[in-house]
Amino acid sequence: MLNKIGIENIDSLIKQISHGVYVIGVSDGEHRNAFTAAWVMQVSFNPLLLAFSINPAHYSYQLLQSGGVCTVNVLAQDQYAIAAHFGDSTLKDKMSGFQWQTAKTGAPVLSESLAYFDCQVSHYADAGDHKIVVCQVIAAAALNSGRPLLYSETGDMDGSSSIYNEEK
Repeated sequence: MLNKIGIENIDSLIKQISHGVYVIGVSDGEHRNAFTAAWVMQVSFNPLLLAFSINPAHYSYQLLQSGGVCTVNVLAQDQYAIAAHFGDSTLKDKMSGFQWQTAKTGAPVLSESLAYFDCQVSHYADAGDHKIVVCQVIAAAALNSGRPLLYSETGDMDGSSSIYNEEK
């Protein structure tokens, strides 16, 4: 018989689903922005597709819709501060203070990342309070060496424990 676990443990349980932490760079050709994402995954081999989740209320979503391009930048285990920085939606100019390259699509690439995937948006899907963005990988490259930062290593950086506590 399986033990049922109460909703009070959901925050620690959900972090057991293994996934990394990424900075998604977006551009509409004129404006650029970036945000932290932990909900990223490969969804197809042929064509090579990645999917990630984004809050449609955020500025980056507007840029993504108008530009249709993005990069998925893989963070290293020691880049928690970068994840926190790009996860802060109150910052006016998130891009300053970091070195950026420009991908083939024109989307920004975080030079400090382990690797990046240059993507063109294929389509969107509704997912509760977020949108799922499915993107075709146009190019990819390794930039630095290291071990990827895992979502489970970020503690409560995203404030999810308070969200789960509200739902009780």
